[in-house]
Amino acid sequence: MTYAVTMARCSNKKRIGILQPDHTPSELIAKHGDYNEFFIRSLADERLEFDTYAVVDGVFPTRVTDADGWLVTGAKYAAYEQHDWISKLERLIREIYDARIPMVGICFGHEIIAQALGGRVEKAKRGWTVGPIDYQRSDLKKTQTIIAWHQDQVTVKPPLAELVGSSVDCENAVLRYGLTGLTYQGHPEITPAYLRDLLQLQGQHLSETDRQNVLGAADACLSTADIILEIKELLLGTHQIMSSEVG
Repeated sequence: MTYAVTMARCSNKKRIGILQPDHTPSELIAKHGDYNEFFIRSLADERLEFDTYAVVDGVFPTRVTDADGWLVTGAKYAAYEQHDWISKLERLIREIYDARIPMVGICFGHEIIAQALGGRVEKAKRGWTVGPIDYQRSDLKKTQTIIAWHQDQVTVKPPLAELVGSSVDCENAVLRYGLTGLTYQGHPEITPAYLRDLLQLQGQHLSETDRQNVLGAADACLSTADIILEIKELLLGTHQIMSSEVG
């Protein structure tokens, strides 16, 4: 599947470019939609419009100014794998960062942004982390609960990134890049229903404890609304930075 999707544009809206490094598993796409649709639904706002670039299929924007903000989605791939589109995506990320254009990364997006800007991504020692996970936010002075599904993580953060969120098993779980970048290891766009279907499709490798954690997602008190609002505010340029290193 190769495409670049452009939504109808209005001059008073912020144009958000979704950089999509993977597609929803074919068995689930009819029911849940493709990865870009998860974000278009969750970030729906009259002030935002979306263009999608399936970078996994070689579809890239012409220039970083093609959008007012960028979002890199999750993927089944590892950031350290050798694919032409991964190295091209890293170059694009560095250009976006240098241009100080708002940028958000989710799971693989979190990892590839860190790697592109000088960090390191590796397989986690514990293996897979799945289901609702608590993240301690040092900048917000509170705990946020987000759905996770990953086995890689950022083991060394980039020098220019500020660590603002950690879990028990993932230290560099939420990273802030000055005024314009914010990335999350967890998936605020994923619903418990999708997670349950993903478990049925790909959960054979998980421990019974992890499987039960996934099945409990529907009853968890998720921080989805808070995080989606935080992402919107960054993309719109209306957020207020609260540094964990101040005060």
